[in-house]
Amino acid sequence: MENPARRASTPPVAATRKLWPGALAMLAVPVLLLIVGPHLPAYPLRILDMILLYAILGLGLNIIVGYAGLLDLGYVAFYAIGAYSWALLASGQFDIHLPFALVLLTGASLAGFAGILLGIPVLRLRGDYLAIVTLGFGEIIRVLMNNLDGVTNGPQGIARIDEAHLFGWTLSTPDDFLYLLVGMLVVVFLFVWRIQASALGTALSAVREDQDAARGCGINTTRVKLVAFAFSAFIGGACGVVFAAMQRFVSPESFTFWESLVIVLVIVVGGLGNPFGALLGATLLILLPELLRAYADYRLLFYGMALVIIILARPRGLIARQFGPSWLMRRLGGGKC
Repeated sequence: MENPARRASTPPVAATRKLWPGALAMLAVPVLLLIVGPHLPAYPLRILDMILLYAILGLGLNIIVGYAGLLDLGYVAFYAIGAYSWALLASGQFDIHLPFALVLLTGASLAGFAGILLGIPVLRLRGDYLAIVTLGFGEIIRVLMNNLDGVTNGPQGIARIDEAHLFGWTLSTPDDFLYLLVGMLVVVFLFVWRIQASALGTALSAVREDQDAARGCGINTTRVKLVAFAFSAFIGGACGVVFAAMQRFVSPESFTFWESLVIVLVIVVGGLGNPFGALLGATLLILLPELLRAYADYRLLFYGMALVIIILARPRGLIARQFGPSWLMRRLGGGKC
C-alpha cells in the first residue's frame, strides 16, 4: 500500500507537467517586451530595464520570504556581492579583465555561498529575530565595502568598469541589456515556477506553515532552508553582476537598507509566494516614483500614501498566493496540482 504521506508530499508527475503550458503562456509577455522595448526612447527603456531587474530580484527573494516564510531584510547583501564581483574582476582596480559570462557565474556562486553561510547560523531563528540578523548581515556587507579602501576603493566606489561582452555580443546600451534581462527573467521565472510545483516547493510550504510539524513529518528543514537561501542568493548575485555591468560604476551607496526594503515591497505588494506578483510589484514600485517626478516636493509623500492604500486594500498582495501556478493550471483545464 502506498504511503499517504509520500503521496501528499510529492506532486504527481502528470500534474506537474501540466503546469508547463501555463508557464509557457507567460512567454507572451517577454515576446511583447522584445517587440515594443527597442522602439522606446532611451529613458523609458532604461526604466523598463530596471523593472525587469527588480522583477528578477523579487522572484529570487520570493523563494525565501514567499515560499519558505523566512523574513530576509538583508537581501541587498547578495546583490552587492554580485555587483562588486564584476567591479573587481572586470576593471582597472586590480587590472583583471575576466569575461562577463565567467564573472556572472562566479558572482552568482559567491552570493549563493554567502547565502549558505548566512543560513547556517540562523536556522533556529524565526520572525523578528531572523529579520534583525539578516538586516545586520546586509549592513555588515555594506560597511565592509565602504571601509575596504584598498580593495573596493571605499565610499568613492569603482568606476571605469569594463563593458560586458557575452559570446561576442557587446552589452553597452539599454537595448542590449533589455534582451539580456528578458532572457534572465524567462529562465528565473520558469525556475521559480518549477520550484513551486516540485517536492522542494511542498517542503518549503510546510516549513512556512509550521516548522515543527514539517520536521515531525520527516522533512529535513535544515537542508530545505539552506537550499532556499542558496537559490535565492544565487539569483540576487546574478542580478548584482548585471547591475554593475549596466552602471559601469558601483559604490556602497547603491546597496543601502532602502534597496532591500524596495525588493521586499516588490513581493509584498505584488503578492507573497506568487511569481506573477513579483512582476506586477516590480512594475508598480519602479514605475510609480517616475510618474510622480512632476510632484518633486511631495513625491515621497504620495508614494508612501499609495503604498499604504494598496496594502490596506489588498493585504495579501495584488495577486494573492492562491492565484499561482495551481490556479492557472486549473483555469487551463489541467486539473488540480
